[in-house]
Amino acid sequence: MKKRIVTFFILINCFFIQAQTYNEYVQKGDSCYKAQDYKLSVFYFEKAFKIEHKISDDLYNGACAAALSNDHKKAFEWLNLTIDNGYENIAYLQKDQDFESLRAKKEWRKLISKFQKKLNILEANYDKPLQKELLAIYAEDQDIREILMKIYKEKGIGNKSFDSINKLMGYKDSVNLKKVVKILDEKGWVGKNVVGSQANKTLFLVIQHSDLKYQQKYLPMMRDAVKKGNASANSLALLEDRVALRERHKQIYGSQISMIPGAKAFVLPLEDPDNVDKRRAEVGLGPIADYVKKWNIVWDVEAYKKELPELERISQERKTK
Repeated sequence: MKKRIVTFFILINCFFIQAQTYNEYVQKGDSCYKAQDYKLSVFYFEKAFKIEHKISDDLYNGACAAALSNDHKKAFEWLNLTIDNGYENIAYLQKDQDFESLRAKKEWRKLISKFQKKLNILEANYDKPLQKELLAIYAEDQDIREILMKIYKEKGIGNKSFDSINKLMGYKDSVNLKKVVKILDEKGWVGKNVVGSQANKTLFLVIQHSDLKYQQKYLPMMRDAVKKGNASANSLALLEDRVALRERHKQIYGSQISMIPGAKAFVLPLEDPDNVDKRRAEVGLGPIADYVKKWNIVWDVEAYKKELPELERISQERKTK
């Protein structure tokens, strides 16, 4: 297979170039959306979707930009693809203000009807009470963090608003943890075939935000759940990173960021920074350069390696306080 191996490597290289271009276009689309330049946002999302159109969250965001730019044809096209690729949150779709311009159109009624029929089939054997409980926990977990991130972007950390919301978040996390621990101990790591993908993800989110002893207890359960298809590998990677750092090791996937008052955010100590994107790709995570942009970090691997000893010192100092 020597000749084929050459072709294989060419294909792999093309795949990574293509994947990187896709991520770059999506990132630009998201940035233009946030800047309220919706037409330019649609331009970049369209370029991305010509390369790939299988990631429901990206398709959904592209549809938002299209609706807001009054490109209704693309909005409906991308919303249909969103549903076809596994999106399940019909309640959020129906209340999302980005789609206000679509709701009076006959295509909207067809879309919702199609969505509901698909959900009826998917949810026929769901544990509905458990799904409802987990979705409520999911909303509470994410809503408080969206508020905190907004304050961080506007004011940074070390201010009263940030500290107040952070304290409230800690309280909500403790309440949600008790509920999730009860579910895990009684039912195990229930899969999306039992509660749906979003409710299933709630289990990871709550454990990810818990104390180390709970993370250590349920990490093996989540590893087993990934093998059985009841949890996602990219979510597991985030939990692996958090546990590694708390156990005084380096993280593997670069998912954990530190924010220090009066200083820039930085990627916490990372094993083998040169190959982090390879490891991230193996578990379905995008390039670290794209990931860290939300914290206004510019990823430079050579600079990071030079700073790593100091980052390790800072990280250890914070753990001993």
